[in-house]
Amino acid sequence: MNVIIETPFSGDQIKNKAYARECMLDSLNRGESPFLSHLLYTQVLDDNDPRQRKLGIEAGLAFGKLCDKTVVYTDLGISHGMDIGIFEAEECGRPIEMRTLPFRPKK
Repeated sequence: MNVIIETPFSGDQIKNKAYARECMLDSLNRGESPFLSHLLYTQVLDDNDPRQRKLGIEAGLAFGKLCDKTVVYTDLGISHGMDIGIFEAEECGRPIEMRTLPFRPKK
């Protein structure tokens, strides 16, 4: 199953990127094929540049139309960017699943 993953990105980007990678691993472990546009596109686009941020969001939303569902990881809350993805999923009639990561003790 192809899924688009929604997690926070802006703000504490170091923490949010680490969290997004954990969410990707969780999704992979569930047998899904996850796509996290905010991890991919921000490698070449500047999230602090409104034009480039908009370009990345639009590309992610377009890719989301090819996915079977949207998975929203909520441990860190729901950001404005995530709200956009949730709204788009609702508009397209794509199922939305809210998730939290299972507890993992620190090593």
